[in-house]
Amino acid sequence: MSGAAITAGERPADHIEPRRIIAFLAMVFGMFMAILDIQIVSASLAEIQAGLGASSDEIPWVQTSYLIAEVIMIPLSGFLSRMLSTRVLFTTAAAGFTAASALAATATNIDQMIVYRAIQGFIGGGMIPSVFAAAFTIFPPSRRAVVSPMIGLVATLAPTIGPTVGGYISHAMSWHWLFLVNIVPGILVASAAWTLIDFDKPNLSLWKKFDWWGLAGMAAFLGSLEYVLEEGPGNDWMQDETVFVFTVVMVVGAVLFFWRAFRAEEPIVDLRAFTNVNFAFGSLFSFVIGIGLYGLTYLYPIYLGRIRGYDSMMIGEALFVSGLAMFFTAPISGMLSRRMDPRVMMMIGFLGFAAGTWQMTNLTADWDFWELFVPQILRGVSMMLCMVPINNIALGTLPPERLKNASGLFNLTRNLGGAVGLAIINTMLTHRNAFHYARLSEHVQWGNPAATEKLESLSRNFETHGGIDGSAAALSRLSAMVHQQAALLSFMDVFYLLTVLFASLAIFALFIRKPPATVGGGGGH
Repeated sequence: MSGAAITAGERPADHIEPRRIIAFLAMVFGMFMAILDIQIVSASLAEIQAGLGASSDEIPWVQTSYLIAEVIMIPLSGFLSRMLSTRVLFTTAAAGFTAASALAATATNIDQMIVYRAIQGFIGGGMIPSVFAAAFTIFPPSRRAVVSPMIGLVATLAPTIGPTVGGYISHAMSWHWLFLVNIVPGILVASAAWTLIDFDKPNLSLWKKFDWWGLAGMAAFLGSLEYVLEEGPGNDWMQDETVFVFTVVMVVGAVLFFWRAFRAEEPIVDLRAFTNVNFAFGSLFSFVIGIGLYGLTYLYPIYLGRIRGYDSMMIGEALFVSGLAMFFTAPISGMLSRRMDPRVMMMIGFLGFAAGTWQMTNLTADWDFWELFVPQILRGVSMMLCMVPINNIALGTLPPERLKNASGLFNLTRNLGGAVGLAIINTMLTHRNAFHYARLSEHVQWGNPAATEKLESLSRNFETHGGIDGSAAALSRLSAMVHQQAALLSFMDVFYLLTVLFASLAIFALFIRKPPATVGGGGGH
């Protein structure tokens, strides 16, 4: 169906071939698998570590290698999609992701697992931006209220429920099934993509203009940036030699990448999309959404594990509330997007998210499922209220020829936001924990009557009921209490920072232009 036929009249503009709808749904499911696999291993790293005989320093790379590889592919996918066509790129990505998942399940040591996860992340990353570009290319503006909530839901729900799904799978079967569950759906998605996608045609002449230097610069820049952000907080940043080396590589790669982006005839990533004010602001909002999305998906399990002593299954069950809130809010946000100014929707979403994190600034060691219930509801509902208008504003006013590159950049900003957010959160938790422990320790000394009385009370209690050395046990218990309180205060500091960040975004929402209701990035292709 040609673009001219689609725009010829009101009825044809609203008509979409059923095969394209089925193809799009298959693409959405492929994107869901690719994003889910970022977090699906997070609750099961202990089981994978035991199965592979890995050290505690090596096991985080099961997640890190996937992230680094994916963050390189996401912006590259725009160029590849124009050169190969959406059909070839998506089918290859889905098939490669499925094959890499099977390989990851067969890994017998940590080195194999890291390599297979990197392949899985790199190839699977090609599926994510393709869905956003397809949504705004084949669906007319009148259908955006249905499509935009769908891709927004997948982009936010998949990382949120990843730990829950992973926890259930590894408990019910084994960690191998975290990867084996991808095989049958992956084959179906690849088959549907090859059979049904017909959105565009390949432009193989772009191969002769492929900017290899730009690719090298982008890989060095983004790969090193992801490594530095992942490893920096735990290794005192520039004090660690490896982090310092990768920082140098990152800077050199960034210079090369940006130089080629502005000088190459066909740059790997076309940055001209940022000249569109709405796309620039939408990408900024997407960056901060990444901080909130991945930051809270990290913070809640850390709190429940360290403070409450929950295992992966219990953490997954406690965090499922946010996923349910997102699921039920998606259709509501779609309806609101047709009736409400998107800037107002975003402001409500940002302020709702800030209200949830503000409640978390009253955190105590006794908080359980019901104390976390309302903040999680606010998190889930607010995420969906934000994502739909952000998607529409960022991509909805771009011309069709810029959509593929722009969707890669747009998704990259969310992932980079998550990486930057986690680095800031980890650094802040470490430094504020040390700060609060030092301050609390000043008050827990022999000269403090309250501390002395508490120590004597604990000592008598241990001697009476435990029959052990009361003084030593009391000192150990008091130290643990101070450590726990310092950790809680550092959590509260992070939640306070997130509150300020999202509340301030509500003000920035006023600066964007409202996109015309009839304008959209494609209106059919």
